[in-house]
Amino acid sequence: MTEGRPTMNDVARHAGVSLKTVSRVVNGETTVDPELVARVRAAVATLHYRPHLGASLLRRNDRRTGTIGLLLQDVGDPFSAVLHRAVEDAARSRGLLLLTGSLDEDADREREQARAFARRHTDGLILAPVGPDQGYLALDLPPDIPVVFVDRPARGFAGDTVLAGDEAGAGEAVRHLLRHGHRRIAYLGGDRRSATGRDRQRGFLRALADRPGPVVHDLPDPPAAERAAILLLHGPDPPTAIVTGRRPITVGVIRALRGLGRHRSVALVGLDDLPLADLLDPAVTAVAQDPARIGRTAADALFERIDGRDDPPREIRIPTALIPRGSGEISGGPTGSS
Repeated sequence: MTEGRPTMNDVARHAGVSLKTVSRVVNGETTVDPELVARVRAAVATLHYRPHLGASLLRRNDRRTGTIGLLLQDVGDPFSAVLHRAVEDAARSRGLLLLTGSLDEDADREREQARAFARRHTDGLILAPVGPDQGYLALDLPPDIPVVFVDRPARGFAGDTVLAGDEAGAGEAVRHLLRHGHRRIAYLGGDRRSATGRDRQRGFLRALADRPGPVVHDLPDPPAAERAAILLLHGPDPPTAIVTGRRPITVGVIRALRGLGRHRSVALVGLDDLPLADLLDPAVTAVAQDPARIGRTAADALFERIDGRDDPPREIRIPTALIPRGSGEISGGPTGSS
């Protein structure tokens, strides 16, 4: 055994091979004689050798680090967690390490973390933008680090973008309710300044066409959504159905409907699926995104750019799916009762 941290020279001496052979085995080259590979691996195990990542990167001709970055709003959020796992699995299949961070809707944090990943020379970055402008990427990132955007489009920087079909999904929610006899349909939405909020509201309004319904914007959390729904349902011309623009808004509306005893007479379709939505009574009809497919598609797009694809940036839309479970199938009828 050697004293201190074992080196590749130590492994070579222990295995009775050249330093170049150890390097080729450690770097995964497949043309090394199997007997030599076995001897090197046995020496590595005996000496508890661990490659020095920084030194190995300096020796690589392609200057790649074998890492990619992923920045999402909150990796603990169910949508982000599924997207994260899809990217992680895709990276692992290529032998890449994934570095991840949460942005918490903080534009300064977005730029700080993007810079931090650039300093670590990640081979590429997948980013869910939260700031109003991503032009800083042209200054903070080397030109050879490709960026793919997910969930929201970027501003001020061109890159492949993978988005859910939010406008089409909102339109499908409205058409589903119209087919069930509803004519007074309300929309309760989140931040109308966000691209997702704009797309969903636009899809709602276009599907209603000449049947305008009440629209409430900028509801930040479940309590605000609950209050807004109660006001609408106590109004002179209450809606017989509600479309909610975000998961927290769906939670608030469910509380309002149950508190008023209207959960069986007012239809509800949520944009974004809700954990355990199928266990409620009635179970919640939702227009679900496909975060796993979004993550896989974003990873594939990034790998293509890393491998040299240089055509103009693309926008890729991943379709949503309406999942009928009960709350969206309550009949409108003449009075909005089932």
